[in-house]
Amino acid sequence: MALMRMQSSASEWLAAASEDPRACKREWRFGLTGIALLPAGRLWDVVIVAEELGRDVAHVLEDLPWLRPGPVLWDARRSQVGFFVPPGTASRCLAPGLRCAGEGAWITAPAPHHRWGSLRWLISPDGAGTLNQPEVLALTLKRATAGRSLG
Repeated sequence: MALMRMQSSASEWLAAASEDPRACKREWRFGLTGIALLPAGRLWDVVIVAEELGRDVAHVLEDLPWLRPGPVLWDARRSQVGFFVPPGTASRCLAPGLRCAGEGAWITAPAPHHRWGSLRWLISPDGAGTLNQPEVLALTLKRATAGRSLG
């Protein structure tokens, strides 16, 4: 029962970014693809990194005992991972190797409970609007990148 409520609130929160939240949730539930096109910049921006780096960083964020990570979306077809961060973060996205989706950009997103297929959540939205903290994400990315160049 609690899991269903959490999935419902996560769907409500994520769909709220859409221009038509009801159509968005309908697509997730009954559509051919189960994927909705959502605008960035309203409720969140997305920091996009290479797949291997992104998956490693997502695991680190999940393991931090004092931090509740925000949503992390994996797109296996494009070999990239997107970290949902507060709106406005994209305007400060200047680090090499990063792409940022902010106001005026769109992303494809499956339902929040979707954890299989080529487009899936590594860390699902929690329904409370928790986002990845840009400072923590930047530090984790920097450390993960430095570790790669040494090894």
